[in-house]
Amino acid sequence: MNHAHHHADLTEILDLDAEVLAEHTAAITAWLPLKTPPRRIVDLGCGTGAGTFALIDRFPDAHVTAVDASVEYLQRVRAKACARGIEERVRTVQADLDDAAWPELGSPDLVWASASMHHMAHPDRALRAVHDALAPGGLFAVVELAGQPRFLPENAPEDAPGLEERVHAAADRRHSGRPAHRGADWGPMLTAAGFTVEGERTVTVNIPGSRGDAIGRYALGILQRVRRAVAETLSPQDLAALDRLLDSDGILRRDDLLVRTERTVWAARRDLSARG
Repeated sequence: MNHAHHHADLTEILDLDAEVLAEHTAAITAWLPLKTPPRRIVDLGCGTGAGTFALIDRFPDAHVTAVDASVEYLQRVRAKACARGIEERVRTVQADLDDAAWPELGSPDLVWASASMHHMAHPDRALRAVHDALAPGGLFAVVELAGQPRFLPENAPEDAPGLEERVHAAADRRHSGRPAHRGADWGPMLTAAGFTVEGERTVTVNIPGSRGDAIGRYALGILQRVRRAVAETLSPQDLAALDRLLDSDGILRRDDLLVRTERTVWAARRDLSARG
């Protein structure tokens, strides 16, 4: 697969993730222990804007700076903002957050990082940078994934029960491109960076596929990506079963799909007396 196709493929998955999990993302933004509504927000590793627009919706007086290393993602964020008529409330910044020199992000009241901290090679350095950038008393929300979502019942598919778990186990064994800190407990690292962790919450996701066809497309996109990573390590029987599931988009015709996953959020505050 060429890079452009690979990127377009992931872009669609990120957009579907935002659509399918919108209710749960909104629940997380509503839970944040904010003392006053934030006016200046930074979305670190914004992707295609799931967090950016959830925060815009939650805080109608806020402006969001969306930061990502991908020019393509940021172009998509800008296009979405323009389509919604809120381009003046969304600023995009292209930056590699593993660089020692961070971009100028002002003094935000809230920094949001959903499924992005685990991509950083030096997250401890990034956590300190966020701490120093936040306004005193500001809040940092870190959202971490439990892993890839699951879509099939445990006894599915009929010709290879338990296939999905075996496929993901093979992906975990490969560790190919898997972020070292995915699934990390960010609480101790936030404390070490100078934050006071004021809350931690695990959000359990269990959405029936009957909610709409986006779940089928979401399942198809994720399982296609995983298939490319594990094709050489699966047994011939499991690979054939997976291909039957994916070929001709067979998974889209199933009526037993659901989305099962967990996301954990930490809310950490910069002390009012802290100095950068």
